[in-house]
Amino acid sequence: MLNPLPTTPVRAAPLGTDELAAWLRLMETPGVGRLGARRLLSRFGSPQEIFRATEREWRLAVDGALAAALTREPEGFAALLSRTQTWLAAAPHRAVLTLGDAAYPSRLLELPDPPLVLYAEGSLHWLHAPAIAIVGTRHPTPTGRENARHFARELSQAGWVIVSGLAAGIDGQAHEGALEGPCGTVAVVGTGLDQVYPRSHRGLAERITQAGVILSEYPLGAAPLPAHFPQRNRILAGLGAGTLVVEAAVQSGSLITARLAAECGREVFAIPGSIHNVQARGCHALIKQGAKLVETCEDVLDELRPGRVAQLILSGFDDGAETAQTKSEAALEEPADPACDHPVLAALGDEPTALDTLQLRTGLSASELTVALLDLELTGAIERLPGQIFQRLARV
Repeated sequence: MLNPLPTTPVRAAPLGTDELAAWLRLMETPGVGRLGARRLLSRFGSPQEIFRATEREWRLAVDGALAAALTREPEGFAALLSRTQTWLAAAPHRAVLTLGDAAYPSRLLELPDPPLVLYAEGSLHWLHAPAIAIVGTRHPTPTGRENARHFARELSQAGWVIVSGLAAGIDGQAHEGALEGPCGTVAVVGTGLDQVYPRSHRGLAERITQAGVILSEYPLGAAPLPAHFPQRNRILAGLGAGTLVVEAAVQSGSLITARLAAECGREVFAIPGSIHNVQARGCHALIKQGAKLVETCEDVLDELRPGRVAQLILSGFDDGAETAQTKSEAALEEPADPACDHPVLAALGDEPTALDTLQLRTGLSASELTVALLDLELTGAIERLPGQIFQRLARV
């Protein structure tokens, strides 16, 4: 059995009032979005520096309409800041995590679009333990419900944290099964953490905060809008070493999660069902596309190679493990050759280069390389192009 508990406590660095206010204002300014925020951070380095700049300087990173919007505080901003501070102070196990925080889950840095801010309630060490995502339909068959709970419980007993979305149906059963095992569970939600959706899962959410962690990239007060859930699925996929689909229709959010998992190099598993079960057709489609057909928990565990597990454990916070911050610093060390000002930039050269090519040239692990590339992108040294292609912009 794996030991999912890092031996060193995982704690978020508390955000000062000015830093928290700058992050909230950046993320809540109408029209900014994640892409605009990344562009601004790439040029200015931090939210505080963004709001110390002038509108003319903003126009170098974003268009005029967005630059004008940054001059004004978002509607309701003061109330949101106050509500967030009150929420954080009300319980010791609440936190706001940003990309620079050592408690930020390092596996999410491997995503092409990692969340810039995460709200968390519960024990943060579960975000750094070996994990498997279990997802599926909100309208499962009785067999689907039983399978979700059984697989979650058995995988928990094998040492894996279960990640799911707190939705009705398969998600809820996955969390329930995980809570019956010795490991924690992570619920990634599409609302602010001051709300629970669906309301029938309030009791379940409370138990998860005691034996796991609830995670969201949405601010307090955010409603369960339909657009939120496909976006949160990338976090579900990114946190797990693999994604197990229990039951799903052909057109469903669960298949989006599976696709995102495959795109970021994670394993995809699917449980087959009756040819007469509409909710099994999504799983059958995944199996036709190369997902592993799963009949027992051993089918899942056999696919998660020991080397992969070791890498996941080392990405957490054990005695000898490096944090995401120290990994980034190690990746950014200057090589002996003074002509090469940065090892990743030297490997990148002057032509657009694919991620896997960079990994071969640098010898860095996927997580180390992703952290280094993210740092370079935020400093404006490189640009991320579609298809995980990177282009050098300037020598730093």
